Amino acid sequence: MKAYVAGVGMTKFEKPESREWQYWDMVREAGNAALADAGISYGEVEQVPIGYCFQPSTAGQRAAYELGLTGIPVYNVNNNCATGSTALMLARQLVEGGAADCVLALGFERMKRGALGGGTDGGDFATSPVARHYGVMAARHGFEMTPPTAQIFGDAAREHMEKYGTTEAQLAAVAAKNHRHSAHNPYAQFQDVYDVDDILAARVVHHPLTKLQCSPTSDGAAAAVVVSERFADAHGPASRPLVEIVAQAMTTDTEDSFASGSCIDVVGRPMSRAAARQVYERSGLGIEDVDVVELHDCFSINELLTYEALGMCEPGESGKLVESGGTTYGGRWVVNPSGGLISKGHPLGATGIAQVAELVWQLRGTAGERQVAGAEVGLAHNIGLGGAAVVTLLRAA
Repeated sequence: MKAYVAGVGMTKFEKPESREWQYWDMVREAGNAALADAGISYGEVEQVPIGYCFQPSTAGQRAAYELGLTGIPVYNVNNNCATGSTALMLARQLVEGGAADCVLALGFERMKRGALGGGTDGGDFATSPVARHYGVMAARHGFEMTPPTAQIFGDAAREHMEKYGTTEAQLAAVAAKNHRHSAHNPYAQFQDVYDVDDILAARVVHHPLTKLQCSPTSDGAAAAVVVSERFADAHGPASRPLVEIVAQAMTTDTEDSFASGSCIDVVGRPMSRAAARQVYERSGLGIEDVDVVELHDCFSINELLTYEALGMCEPGESGKLVESGGTTYGGRWVVNPSGGLISKGHPLGATGIAQVAELVWQLRGTAGERQVAGAEVGLAHNIGLGGAAVVTLLRAA
């Protein structure tokens, strides 16, 4: 059974502690927007997977109750930075498997200011779920007194530069592009435009990554209504055009993540490559068929690594690809028209669903000033260290 996205909604992503709201306020805003977009009521929703990372157990119920007290199942989902796309994947599986005809996928986060830690318990890396990942990093690069997440991705950037000749300017070009894109996104946390020199001149977080190449902590929520073809037919013409989830895949770490001793592999390039391959095989489509991409640029280097994992270029050629303009308007693909995580923001539980919301608007042709001309096929890539990679292929129905 096919699964379609019938409606999407999201809040503006905000700097933590800058707006007086609770996580359930975010979910009420995003959830009601998605329901209205789909032209349905919460009473028609049969199940709700809801993702978040920094709230206690059953916070999903507390948030979903703002939409209605109908007694339906609510699943609390936590998969690090891939939490939102994991909730969406559960929604799709419920619909494709025939267990439900209308599922609301939700994701939210209310975060604290400052850099994310390394998933430690009181600073003890031995108890961290990502202890093996950081162990690989420390064995090759040592451990510095910089934010752990920025450190492991920054070390991946150092390796890429050493192995392929990637330049600091090419890394900065990723951030400059995404900040430029976000200027037209009213939902983005930042809408300031910076050029490459501005990016390079910003404060260094972990060499070679500067602050403007790192995604911020953010508050916000996003939602998507996923329905079956049967549900869509029974409800007549949708209030908005449907978007088909053509294929979707999740992968987790394999031996390839650790065997090389490289941070490039530890942060997920093998997982992303495997997920993309599965999606291409299942859909019969390839990256050459894709028009617009929302990918997980938690740090500028991860956008370059993901170009390679998705097959947009050969390993080592990603710096040249972004520098050439091949991933912005007028290029072969438009990547992160929303501004991506770097500029739109990164509330962990909401990110994966917000990516799909952007692609739905693009494939409907309703993205306003950031519209990708003639967009018919979109690809979302969401990754969580520790690890999970989710790739979703969408097509205008």
